[in-house]
Order: sequence, then C-alpha cells, then structure tokens
Amino acid sequence: MNEQEHPGPIVVGIDGSVRSVEALRWAADMARLTGAEVHAVTAWEVPVTIMLVPSYTEADYAREARAVLDRAVAEVQESAADVKIEKHLVQQRPALVLGERAENAQMLVLGSHGRGDLPGMHLGSTASYCVHHAPCPVVVVRGRPA
Repeated sequence: MNEQEHPGPIVVGIDGSVRSVEALRWAADMARLTGAEVHAVTAWEVPVTIMLVPSYTEADYAREARAVLDRAVAEVQESAADVKIEKHLVQQRPALVLGERAENAQMLVLGSHGRGDLPGMHLGSTASYCVHHAPCPVVVVRGRPA
C-alpha cells in the first residue's frame, strides 16, 4: 500500500491554551478530509523551581498535564466524533517531543502561542522552534476571528 492510502498522522501540540484547542479543532477538520488519525500530544517538564514549592510534586505536574490533554480532546471530540484522536502524554521538553513525534507525521499543527508566551510575540517559543526544525510541514493556528 502506498502512503496516500495510509497517510501519516496529524500531530498536534496541546498545552491547555485556547489556541492549542483551536489547533486540535483545525487538525480534526483536516483529518476528516485526508483520512488521517490525529495524535494530540501534551509534553511537560518539571520546572527547576519545584524545589521552591515542594508541596507541588512531579505527580501533580503529571496529573495537570493529563487533565489538560483530556479536556482538549473531549472538547474537540464533541464535534468530531468521527475522527480518531489518540492522546499522548510525554514528560520532556515540548519542542523536542513535538519534533520527534513529527518524524512520520503528515503535518504538525500548533497554536501560535502557548500558555507561557508573551502576548506581543508573533510566535511562541515552542511554535517558533518547530517551524524552524520540524521534519514535516507545520501549520500554525492563530485562533478563530472574533
């Protein structure tokens, strides 16, 4: 079988931001057209500052990341029940994880800004890294017009 019969997945970075949910929604629409699966990926790191707030543990960060991923997928699946969305949770630097997951992907889809980026930036740090280093086409979703 050739690649057109079984296209690679559409990989989407999910970080809990509104734009990442919009990116997942866009990817689900594209998957409907191409027949691809969607791989929703939430990658997270334990910040060095964990020593400053020892009551918030690595397990807490993992639970928060899982909740972010579950909420985003549930929200999009309401209007895209016909699209297969796989969830992937990885503890590692988000830009690196997304680059690795994009190796066999049809495309990588990201929100233009994540939760931690400054509002005046044109692209967030993870999106910027992926645009310059991903091994596949990258789609950056700004969000729906108001």
